Amino acid sequence: MKQTACIAGIYEHPMRVIADRSTAEVHMECARGALRDAGLSFSDVDGFFGGRDIPGSNASWLIDYMNLKLRHVDTTDAGGCSNLMHVSHAAQAIAMKKCSVALITQAGRPRSEGQATGTVPRPGDPDRPDMPWDGAYNPVITTLYGMMAQRHAYEYGTTAEQLAWIRVAASRHAQHNPHAMYPKPVTLEDVLRSPIVADPLRRLDCCVISDGGGALVMVSPEIAKTLDKPMVRVLGCGETIYTQNGGKPDLTTSGASRSGAIAFQEAGINVNNIKYASIYDNFTIMVLIQIEDLGFCKKGEGGKFVENGNLISGQGSLPINTDGGGLCNNHPSNRGGMIKIMEAVRQLRGEAHSAVQVPDCDIALACGPGGSVGSGHGHATVILERV
Repeated sequence: MKQTACIAGIYEHPMRVIADRSTAEVHMECARGALRDAGLSFSDVDGFFGGRDIPGSNASWLIDYMNLKLRHVDTTDAGGCSNLMHVSHAAQAIAMKKCSVALITQAGRPRSEGQATGTVPRPGDPDRPDMPWDGAYNPVITTLYGMMAQRHAYEYGTTAEQLAWIRVAASRHAQHNPHAMYPKPVTLEDVLRSPIVADPLRRLDCCVISDGGGALVMVSPEIAKTLDKPMVRVLGCGETIYTQNGGKPDLTTSGASRSGAIAFQEAGINVNNIKYASIYDNFTIMVLIQIEDLGFCKKGEGGKFVENGNLISGQGSLPINTDGGGLCNNHPSNRGGMIKIMEAVRQLRGEAHSAVQVPDCDIALACGPGGSVGSGHGHATVILERV
């Protein structure tokens, strides 16, 4: 996988409410922006990668809408980590000469369409094979992550104040992002005064619901050398489906414990080499647990690790989500993987806001889950390097 593919173009849709356009139009705008950033055109694309956020019954409708002439298509879907998996799959396809210019798109309009928050069941939930057993307890996303936070607190003494530091860090970064949905910095007291949603998680422990999307363009190293952009290559990838272990789940561990190990082994590096991390933040507890599972600290020590601004760029040892993340910036179509990759690329290119840009950022990580912890979830980790 090493040196087989580069990310040449990125684009994050600037709007967080898009009521006047179709989802297909948002996909198209994101694709056009990423190709323009790379210095390429739709006619150059010969590989397409996308997930279930594609409008229509299958990917062919959107591919036809974009008038792409393809040699390779991949519509793997594992929820919010799908685009992280697509980076791995596109790198593999490019290495095998299945395509040379891969387009990955994501778009959605959940805010404009009245998407319910994580306090009610969502479409597809009744189809889970285990629903006949746990359906009577009405599990929803927030209660599942609330259980995760409760268990971590029970086993390791993690506090609400420690979780609140994660939101504080996100808001400190978001104030420098003109497109962030919630750019106002918050204090620990603000987070702890916000209403309880699923004990111990409060409203400010939860991510935003936003319209929007993004796109990536990946190319072979030979093509990357001809483009007028810094080369950001894929160094290592890992992916998994983290199951409930036959009814004996570990609610204090995520799929990052597997996908991260695979990615680090493939990249040939360890956590000490990571200068910046984009860590999926649908809930504050998920950030803390992924930090532990990736090896930035020992299991159970995540609470102490995230305290006192340790995640704030220019202040702490592990700057994360310098765009404000899903907690403050953007979580389009309730899938944050795409946005995580883009901020990692910005950091590697030196294009993040000057107030949050990590000095000499040469290796970055992006990771996240898909689906819900406690009901089986996908997870993917991508490690990128500036050449």
